[in-house]
Amino acid sequence: MALTSTVHVFDVALSDVDRGVYTSLSLKVARHPSETAEYLLTRVLAYALEYEDGIAFTQGLSVAEDPAVWVKDLTGQLRVWIEVGTPDAPRLHRASKACNRVVVYCHKDVGPWFRTLAGQKVYASDRVEIVAIDRAFVDEVAERIERRTALALSVTEGTLYLDIAGASFSTTLVRHPFPK
Repeated sequence: MALTSTVHVFDVALSDVDRGVYTSLSLKVARHPSETAEYLLTRVLAYALEYEDGIAFTQGLSVAEDPAVWVKDLTGQLRVWIEVGTPDAPRLHRASKACNRVVVYCHKDVGPWFRTLAGQKVYASDRVEIVAIDRAFVDEVAERIERRTALALSVTEGTLYLDIAGASFSTTLVRHPFPK
């Protein structure tokens, strides 16, 4: 018998001072049986940090060709491809050919991943932006995720502040260009 996804509900109070985005989000997120809490949290953070009209979770791990999150315009045209984790160069190549902006939210140490990407051919690699989120931050916050989770998320001058279950955390979002 196949395992089924678990639905998580995230109520997010978003205050992104850097982008001028202030809103409340209620997100129903299907967690694939093979998905870790850290990956799930990073998907939710990526959604919130990239929030704009047309953003949506994809079928993610269930459909290997899709990114974790995408942004489409009113005509259905793909505008932003948002990955989570450490995608390989061919995947990033395909993503940058599909749209003008690719963002990767990485919740792991980027050093080893950067070494595997260095020298790889990726179409319009200058369109690929990598946002590193401190692994210890993700690990600590992920421990507090429940089936229904309330988050207060603020971003100011590149620092992410997050309140969850009565605990407060912060980390700096480190932005990297595609490694050469």
